[in-house]
Amino acid sequence: MDIVKTQLPNLLIINPIKINDNRGYLAETYHADKYRDAGIDTCFAQDNQSYSLKGVLRGLHAQVKKPQAKLVRALVGEIYDVAVDARPGSPTFGKWHGDYLSGENLKQLYIPAGFLHGFCVLSDSALIHYKCSEVYDPTDNFGVKWDDPELAVEWPIKSPVVSPKDAQNMSWAEAQKILKTS
Repeated sequence: MDIVKTQLPNLLIINPIKINDNRGYLAETYHADKYRDAGIDTCFAQDNQSYSLKGVLRGLHAQVKKPQAKLVRALVGEIYDVAVDARPGSPTFGKWHGDYLSGENLKQLYIPAGFLHGFCVLSDSALIHYKCSEVYDPTDNFGVKWDDPELAVEWPIKSPVVSPKDAQNMSWAEAQKILKTS
């Protein structure tokens, strides 16, 4: 396993080792001891799977009272996965990182608690799996507009398909008020 640090503290890219042979391949996608040795000592409480069609954008989402660390990977297809540092007091507060995750590259993104998260689908469809450190609480969930000009996330698609709920997400300026008072 190869772990790469990003410019955002504790946000990590994980490249599992893929062992190929004439039957296919094997990749170890999670090993608690190895992750702990790499600084990821998160206890995961919930696993989620998401299926989306090309052009779908989900996010940017977070929980305030019970922030979730996430370990995200694409099982099938390709996505552009984005994490935004929403930790008040962090030196990289409001900065974002994006990466291409696919069933081919097996790359994973470890997103620490306190980040906003979202992704868009680049292939015909994508099957996403992610582990969460906290159980989802719909009363604690909030979202920030995917195209907020202050965040200026450089999405690789221009006119995504978003849910009615995500279309009503708040601005980054509004989110900062919530984050700084929680």
